[in-house]
Amino acid sequence: MACEKDTKELQTTNEEGKMEEVKTQEGVLVLKQMPEFEADAYNAETGKYTKVSSDDYKGKWTVICFYPADFTFVCPTEIAAMNAALPLLKELGVEVLAVSTDTQFSHKRFAETEPLLEGLKLTIAADPSLEMSKKFGVLIEGAGLALRGRFLINPDGQVVAEEVQAPPVGRSIKEFIRQIIAHQYAYKTGEVCPANWKPGKKTLPVNKEMEKMTGRVGDYVTLKDIIDENDVKEMEEMVKAFKSLNI
Repeated sequence: MACEKDTKELQTTNEEGKMEEVKTQEGVLVLKQMPEFEADAYNAETGKYTKVSSDDYKGKWTVICFYPADFTFVCPTEIAAMNAALPLLKELGVEVLAVSTDTQFSHKRFAETEPLLEGLKLTIAADPSLEMSKKFGVLIEGAGLALRGRFLINPDGQVVAEEVQAPPVGRSIKEFIRQIIAHQYAYKTGEVCPANWKPGKKTLPVNKEMEKMTGRVGDYVTLKDIIDENDVKEMEEMVKAFKSLNI
């Protein structure tokens, strides 16, 4: 069963010994190799223009994060949140590349004028040709903009997570870091992580006890291991706050 297999196990090699791409539904990048790309970019840390390519990220944990456009509204909040988490991402050995369909010149001006982006250290790739957005499947046809698409790539160059959202709602960096840690744990150990897993909680050792676990996952983890009282309370508070808005 595929859900019990590590992503590396799902890959096969051809007669030449090269890794073949896992076949998934068209338009889905998960389990496929990171698309090849080259792009102009703006490095906010150095304040200089540069070039980036998929080769720069091979052999590394990498986040490719698309956003619709510079000088918009939700976008700088997402970029600022990612930038604030950059020290933690670096500690995890994760490279980050932001991307929009604006030019590198627009990126520079955006970083220099938007107050939320003060102290920005991210590199932002320019995709005015729309080719990179097309390859990652996030292009909004006719608008020349990208959806909010975020892709996590493992050191084998395989996309292990993708999250794509419509423009009005920003993404959670807190939840994304949890996912990165879980994927790194699974990649290194061959074990799999239950819903809401965090370091210190129980994992499922399918690499050792798959037969015994089949149909008996509840013998290994309980509902409290998956979602505890603090999780429920936080969700209840969010729903209560939303309902109080009387929308």
